Amino acid sequence: MKPLLCIRRVWLLVALFFSALAQAQPMATVAAASDLKFAIEEVAAQFEKATGHKLRLVFGSSGSFYAQILQGAPFHLYMSADENFVFKLADAGKTRDRGRLYAHGRIGLMVPTGSPLQADDALKDLALALKDGRLKKFAIANPDHAPYGMRAKEALQHAGLWQAIEPRLVLGENISQAAQFATSGSTQGGIIAQSLALAPSVARLGQFALIPEAWHVRLAQRMVLTRDAPPAAQAFYEHLATPAAQAIMVRYGFEMPQP
Repeated sequence: MKPLLCIRRVWLLVALFFSALAQAQPMATVAAASDLKFAIEEVAAQFEKATGHKLRLVFGSSGSFYAQILQGAPFHLYMSADENFVFKLADAGKTRDRGRLYAHGRIGLMVPTGSPLQADDALKDLALALKDGRLKKFAIANPDHAPYGMRAKEALQHAGLWQAIEPRLVLGENISQAAQFATSGSTQGGIIAQSLALAPSVARLGQFALIPEAWHVRLAQRMVLTRDAPPAAQAFYEHLATPAAQAIMVRYGFEMPQP
C-alpha cells in the first residue's frame, strides 16, 4: 500500500472514531434565556459543525428555568439573563460552581410598522401617547420571572410611566413572546431585548430605540453547568468563550465581559 494512501486511511479512521464517540455521548441540553434565541442558534450550529457534538436547545424565561432546575429538570447548561438565578442554584447545590458571566444585554423600545407611536430612547412619545389616547396596549415580558421584564419595569418606573402604563400591559411569558406581541400589530409597541431586535426577521417589522442602560439594573447574564453535565455541555461552555462565538454574540448587540 502506498504511504500517502495509508495515511489518508488512518486519518479517516480517526475521524470516524471521534464522530462515533461524540454520537455515543449523551446529548447536552441547553436551557437558554429567550433573548439568546437567534444568537445561540448560530453559535450552536458553529459548535456542532466544528465538534460533531449535538445540542438540544430549549428557550424560555430565566426564572422558569431556575424553578425547573431546582426541581430536578434534566438541563445540563443553564444560560440565564440574570446572574442571581445562577447564584441561587449554586447555593442550593444544583450546579458545579457559580458559573461564568457570558454577556451583558440591553433593552429598547420596539414600535411595529404602522403604529401611532414613535421609537425614541427617552420614551417621550410613549409618555405623550399615554396622555392623548394613542396607546392602547404595550408589551413587556412578565417581570415576575423574566429578567428582561424586570428591567423593562425598572426603565418605565425611571421614566415615571409605570403606574399609567400598567393597566395597558400585555405580558409575555418570556422576552421572545413579548417581542412577538410588540411586533405583531396586536399592541402599539413594547420593550424587548436588543438581541432580538437586531435579528433580521424582527428588525424588518418595525423601529427600535435603545433605552439608556442607566435607567435599569444592568443585565448581567451568567451561565453554569449543572452537576450531571456531559462532556458536550462542558465543551459548549468553553466554546462560548472563544473569539468565534463571541463575534456572533457581539453582532446581536451583546457586550462581552471584560477579562
